[in-house]
Amino acid sequence: MPTIATWNVNSVKARLPAVLGWLKEASPDVLLLQEIKCQDADFPVLEFKALGYDVAVHGQKSYNGVAILSRIGLTDITHGLPGNPEDLQARYLEATVGNGLRIATLYLPNGNPVNTEAGEISEKFTYKLAFMDRLLAHSATLLRAGVPTIIGGDFNVLPTPADCYAPEEWANDALMRPETRKRFNALIHQGWTEATRAFQTQPGMYSFWDYQAGAWAKNHGLRIDFLLASPDAADALTQAGIDTAPRGKEKASDHTPVWCHLDI
Repeated sequence: MPTIATWNVNSVKARLPAVLGWLKEASPDVLLLQEIKCQDADFPVLEFKALGYDVAVHGQKSYNGVAILSRIGLTDITHGLPGNPEDLQARYLEATVGNGLRIATLYLPNGNPVNTEAGEISEKFTYKLAFMDRLLAHSATLLRAGVPTIIGGDFNVLPTPADCYAPEEWANDALMRPETRKRFNALIHQGWTEATRAFQTQPGMYSFWDYQAGAWAKNHGLRIDFLLASPDAADALTQAGIDTAPRGKEKASDHTPVWCHLDI
């Protein structure tokens, strides 16, 4: 019964003690990392290997970057989201773990600001929507392959008002814009199951709290980190949740791990 987790660590080198500590405590079989903020050569491979994890990295200097840690094998690694060979941002990494489970780690663009000062759609929001369109195309390909698959990561999407502490304040943010939510809903309608919501439907469950304005202490959070399961993987889900404990520790990431168990 593997445990799959995802965590935007907001710089793997800055959070390394926290990540290593959580791995020792929670002991997931696979951990998907986002926003590692380092090049491949600077990723702390040896520290993770010492805990029994194989490592795949798709990084870039100072920004973005994703990685997969697995102690149940790591093969057939694919770097980058298909659909735009000119896209140099390191936001997607895919591999096979265990006995044929396909895994992807995703750091979807934030997209803000939505508009330029002239009132036109910004390049950042345009890039976000184009990235989501590419994800929709590739996720459909993954489903057609008929292999149990998990896509996990920081989606930078607020699917419903229940996923935000103050929906009215976020209505025009790129994370909650209708264009963004439409694409995320289209992804779900392809046949993906959002693992956390499959087990827990109550509001007030968040995976991100800003560093500003005492957001953590006030529980002014957002739920933007997800594990999406293909139909075969969804049938094997036995449990899922959000581990909020790491967010309350010193020098914490502004995100916290999201996890699921699979009987597969």
